[in-house]
Amino acid sequence: MVKIKTQVELIKDINNLHAEARQIIDNGRKAAHRAVNNSMVKTYWELGQLIVEEEQQGKERAEYGKYLITELADRLQKEYGSGYSKPSLWNYRQFYLAFPILSALRRELTWTHYKLLMRVQNLDARSFYEQESIKSGWNTRALDRQITTFYFERLLASQDKLAIEKEAEENITQIDRDVLDFVKDPYVLEFLEIKPDHRLYETDLELLLIDNLQEFLLELGRGFSFVARQKYIRAGDEDFFVDLVFYNYVLKCFVLIDLKIGRLSHQDIGQMEMYVRMYEDLHKIEGDNPTIGLILCSEKTEAIVKYSVLSESQQIFASKYLLYLPSEAELKAELERERLLAELKLKKPNE
Repeated sequence: MVKIKTQVELIKDINNLHAEARQIIDNGRKAAHRAVNNSMVKTYWELGQLIVEEEQQGKERAEYGKYLITELADRLQKEYGSGYSKPSLWNYRQFYLAFPILSALRRELTWTHYKLLMRVQNLDARSFYEQESIKSGWNTRALDRQITTFYFERLLASQDKLAIEKEAEENITQIDRDVLDFVKDPYVLEFLEIKPDHRLYETDLELLLIDNLQEFLLELGRGFSFVARQKYIRAGDEDFFVDLVFYNYVLKCFVLIDLKIGRLSHQDIGQMEMYVRMYEDLHKIEGDNPTIGLILCSEKTEAIVKYSVLSESQQIFASKYLLYLPSEAELKAELERERLLAELKLKKPNE
């Protein structure tokens, strides 16, 4: 005789199924990101190897090296974009010289980890930071904090190593509570099940997010709770409406979200900055941390980010959103494009 499950048992089964499904999806995303990162690290190492080996064939190595990188950067930028600039190629060259054995590179570390490690001249210290990053799971901001505070040197010189280790752990904990670790880029909204060719308006996106609020909260991350949609703010004789308002109980602050279909503009940034100022003045209470403004847009350019308050603000952020989870090939192309944009430099007149 087949036993009929009670409603409580059915709910428990669904909860377990949901948890396992989330674990599979999260693991898949992490695997895709790791694959992309490993490919990037290998590519940069091989470029560095190519440059160094070519330099060694030149008669006047120093001058030949400068000429080689200048000419190569000029050609690669025309074909692949400004991410392959002279500074980037010098970085790849230095990467190969600092880590000459490809098989010794660790899959757990990103290109940004290695850029930070290359700054460390002391080989013992560099090895220590590399191993600790892997063992302790340091992100790049944690690694940067430990390097700049001379964690290795202080640990080596101190008679009270436990106190130094405790201080380092506290520093990492503080970083984990930082605003930047709560802001993703991009946000993946595939749970909305919007087809790539579907024409979407901002009001449609807002309604869909509200209709799928539980999934949206999971994508936003830990600590978020929903406050309001189209939050009304009146300043003087003018009326304003914030698309979505959340409160993060970990950061202890309000988070305002503005939805944008299309490319991010300076006007969008200025509007969000105004919303944040008004919200702090009208709704922030004693004990709250500064209000955060997050613009979710389908496209943004590095120039807009670089030459606006986004470049240095701890309160105003802009992130892309993806309406469907990209394939590994699409994800690789997107991450490469973002990397190229992030390395964009204005050419000097004499270059």
